[in-house]
Amino acid sequence: MLDYVALEADLDQEERLIRDTAREFVDEEVRPDIGEHFLDGTFPRELVTEMGELGFYAPNLDGYGLPNVSERAYGLLMQELEAGDSGVRSMASVQGALVMYPIHAFGTPDQKERWLPALGRGEAVGCFGLTEPEHGSNPSSMATTAERDGDGYRLSGSKTWITNAPIADVAVVWARDRSAEGSPVRGFLVETDRDGVTTQAIHEKLSLRASITGEIGLSNAWVPEEDVLDVEGMKGPLSCLTQARYGIAWGAVGAARNCFETAREYATEREQFGRPIGSFQLQQEKLAEMATRITTAQLLAHRLADLKARGDLRPQQVSMAKRNNVRMAREESRRAREMLGGNGITADYPPMRHLANMETVYTYEGTHDIHSLILGEDLTGLSAFE
Repeated sequence: MLDYVALEADLDQEERLIRDTAREFVDEEVRPDIGEHFLDGTFPRELVTEMGELGFYAPNLDGYGLPNVSERAYGLLMQELEAGDSGVRSMASVQGALVMYPIHAFGTPDQKERWLPALGRGEAVGCFGLTEPEHGSNPSSMATTAERDGDGYRLSGSKTWITNAPIADVAVVWARDRSAEGSPVRGFLVETDRDGVTTQAIHEKLSLRASITGEIGLSNAWVPEEDVLDVEGMKGPLSCLTQARYGIAWGAVGAARNCFETAREYATEREQFGRPIGSFQLQQEKLAEMATRITTAQLLAHRLADLKARGDLRPQQVSMAKRNNVRMAREESRRAREMLGGNGITADYPPMRHLANMETVYTYEGTHDIHSLILGEDLTGLSAFE
């Protein structure tokens, strides 16, 4: 895989092991069938437990049987999984950063003991309920509510575009507690088999097809007090999104690197006019531009790992990386597809699949435009949201 300025030469033994393990997993378990899953609109469900057995869920957290690896190692894992497919990385990212992280950060000891080991092993699946049909980029205006009822709460509302919702055992649902002054946002661990909880799949997607996406319906669903997370306000869900966006910044590099390697190999083997197409200046310029932009994004991801490891990483810096790296992967997957000519529109080659997936990744976890405004406010001190 492309590593033009030898960043991976500085990896420690653990980081190399995780990278190589994930790369081998993708080569053996993901790549052979992922094109067919994309065409069929299915997710390879057998990967859920396999990734759990390999420790791919929230490996950068500690305790409860979790590996507690470095932030760079976690990023490398996301990079290698997304080189296979964004749907596979999304499964690991949601399970780890959006479900296990809030339980680890805001959960009670009982909540942690109950859920973290099972989620980490892939024996249970979680999902993250924040986005609503009428509230996407402005989640603080959510309409989902929680009302105190005895020793628990009644939840009502709906969530949409929820990865893993149709197969989840537990949903981390964010709702406004109307029983408390100011109706603060609170997090609830909602078991999906409770009365009043429904999930259904969203079909006919044209992007992220090898991923299970759905909706959550809450109709006066009762959740006991013991399943409420110990956090109030938007800092709860937004801190989770920062964790997930960090992984996305790394994952986008993996998708782009896979596109580059496919294009480079094709350009050196495909012959037209009596010679490999890679010998023509137009094709070499494309490869040079791809390599440069991928390397720039790779440098940004590695710098974020350094900042995160020492506790200095700010959400705005993650926004910059998510914004830049996903845009890069979106554009470079298209460039790679172009180099493959007509063959590039088939499922036999990954760039078109990555290109389609990047339309989702460009949109979820904060759209490109929203991240632009986050950066703009941080740079000027002036909010475009008010």
